[in-house]
Amino acid sequence: MPHLTTDDGVKLYYEETGKGIPVVFVHEFAGDCRSWEQQVRHFGKYYRCIAFNARGYPPSDVPKDQEKYSQERARDDIRAVLDVLKIDKAHVVGLSMGGFAALHFGFMYGNRARSIVVAGCGYGAAPGERAKFAEEAEASAKRFEELTMKKAAEGYALGPTRVQHQNKDPRGWREFADQLAEHSTEGAALTMRGVQKRRPSLFDLVDKMKTITVPTLIMTGDEDWPCLEPGILMKKNIPTASLVVMGNSGHNINLEEPAIFNMHLSDLFQAADAGTWPKRDPRAMAGTILGR
Repeated sequence: MPHLTTDDGVKLYYEETGKGIPVVFVHEFAGDCRSWEQQVRHFGKYYRCIAFNARGYPPSDVPKDQEKYSQERARDDIRAVLDVLKIDKAHVVGLSMGGFAALHFGFMYGNRARSIVVAGCGYGAAPGERAKFAEEAEASAKRFEELTMKKAAEGYALGPTRVQHQNKDPRGWREFADQLAEHSTEGAALTMRGVQKRRPSLFDLVDKMKTITVPTLIMTGDEDWPCLEPGILMKKNIPTASLVVMGNSGHNINLEEPAIFNMHLSDLFQAADAGTWPKRDPRAMAGTILGR
């Protein structure tokens, strides 16, 4: 099994498919590199696709130290993937937890990104929701430890923004839930407490959003309730952002609607590589409704 070693000594499992311009896929909390199969199969025909398991997700290492898990570390693990694989710049595609990591990668290492995709990003970000989200994250971590992931996965996979996937594609949802049940109980609890629970609110990062110059695609399902308002926030404040809202869709949009998801990624990659991805005209933010 191919592994790479990060700058802090953690081994990350990765899979690589195809040749050409690199694309790095960064998975969500409830997923792993297998979650990107429908993207890797498609884009592997045209690009060098790399999908990796975050720390805490075997066969990647599961460090026992809680301080080995953080939003900054998730960001830097993307950089480590590029460094070890000797990639100067790549398209970086993230969903949910991976979307947060991709966004923070854009803040810190924008010169290493050809484009960034921030999909399903916003849980716990809304004003007044941080304390509630932290409480739920801690409760989830305790539930994983008490039940084990094998038993806790089913309930987690039936969250209010995941039932859309079950309704559209029962076989695909079943595969997703079964893969989630295979995750490390210890790794899931450490990740929930270290990354999810402690990450900053998007609403506190507006100044950083305004500094992003790399082509950016924000994607969310219209029933992924915690991500709708943050998606608009990012659209308004990232000068190079495009916002796609996918109809009748929840959180797992790359699995729910892979053809639509892949179409939007393809448009982004081609425009970004050609240098034709637009930057917003400042006149669009004039603040009036009808113009002068």
